[in-house]
Amino acid sequence: MNRVRTAMIIGGGIAGPVTACALRKAGIEATVYEAYADIAPGDASGGALSIAPNGLDALRVIGAEEAVSAIGEPTSDMVFENGRGRRLGAAAGLPGLPPSRTVLRADLHRVLREHALGHDIRTEHGRRLVGVREEPDGVTAEFADGSTATADILIGADGIRSTVRTLIDPAAPAPEYVGLLGFGVGAHIPGEGDRDGDARPAPGTMHFAFGKRAFFGYWTQSDGSVALFSNLPHPPMTTAEARAVPAERWLGLLREAHAGDIPAEAVLRAASADDVLVAGPLELMPPLPHWHRDRLVLVGDSAHAPSASSGQGASLAMESGIQLARCLRDFPDPTAAFAAYEAMRRPRVEKIAAAAAKTNNSKAAGPLTKAVMALLMPIMTRTVLTPERMFGEAQRHHIDWSAPAAA
Repeated sequence: MNRVRTAMIIGGGIAGPVTACALRKAGIEATVYEAYADIAPGDASGGALSIAPNGLDALRVIGAEEAVSAIGEPTSDMVFENGRGRRLGAAAGLPGLPPSRTVLRADLHRVLREHALGHDIRTEHGRRLVGVREEPDGVTAEFADGSTATADILIGADGIRSTVRTLIDPAAPAPEYVGLLGFGVGAHIPGEGDRDGDARPAPGTMHFAFGKRAFFGYWTQSDGSVALFSNLPHPPMTTAEARAVPAERWLGLLREAHAGDIPAEAVLRAASADDVLVAGPLELMPPLPHWHRDRLVLVGDSAHAPSASSGQGASLAMESGIQLARCLRDFPDPTAAFAAYEAMRRPRVEKIAAAAAKTNNSKAAGPLTKAVMALLMPIMTRTVLTPERMFGEAQRHHIDWSAPAAA
């Protein structure tokens, strides 16, 4: 095989544009193929996610850090609470690192698409991949509309239900449901001193709370409203099934689940059905036997989705896009580059995914387990769960673009 000069990227979400820009920086021409005619339904949902310092570090390589930081709310500190609002512990931001940014998914996708366009990255919409034809010197993508495209390699950045993953390995494991449905709600609630007694949280702090019936988190947005996410224990449902349920029904269930929880009860009382975002099931990808085959390779959630509980999904996808580009830049053929990329990334992402799985178990735990955790949390945050131990290894990760990628 010869050195890679052209690449097709399947998927225009987060990993796709970042990988394309990194490939362009490495001297490889990349085109993004997106299945949806405009933007994916999830892009427009308004759901929020976190970009950790290591994700911002990856974006710095392609010159997108400032643009992404500008659309996000700086979130430097975290506070752990019980459902009654009693503080159990806290974790400040790590010294020497910028604060995480809490961003709306729709805004992040827009900024990354604009950044890719500004670097002459072409994105073709309405191109849903259905198959590939592999040849000794390239690969041809076959799309649902009957069209085709050819390049030296094909990169699957097509998410947790990746088509490329099944083409690489038809027996690859499917995403695993962790027993929780995700919801987002935002509303203006009474401030401190009001009859409800629900103080509006200070900006720049993310609060995580063990409610009696469901885990939730909340923070103050730039407009003064309080944004809430809830991880509701629930039997399995697909995102489509969950979104087919009337929002008024979900709002009622959330109000029942968070009755007595501070400030979740107040947020949900002030919210209307139109304020409810159904994010869908929380899922993670179990370790994959194969990340690549021949001229096909996976990046982002298609290879390693650690579930939203990690706070690292988007950041890890950005890292992987950059590191894949480094390997393709520095190794003489795709086989060697893909092997080096997987060896570089697999231990890191699987360790973070395993930690997220433990977090999911605690969120879905019963009342007795939650009560025990609430009792232990003040001690743990003073001794075991220090910010450096909790986040240091993940968030201090740095990509040295100028250094040769190691074999």
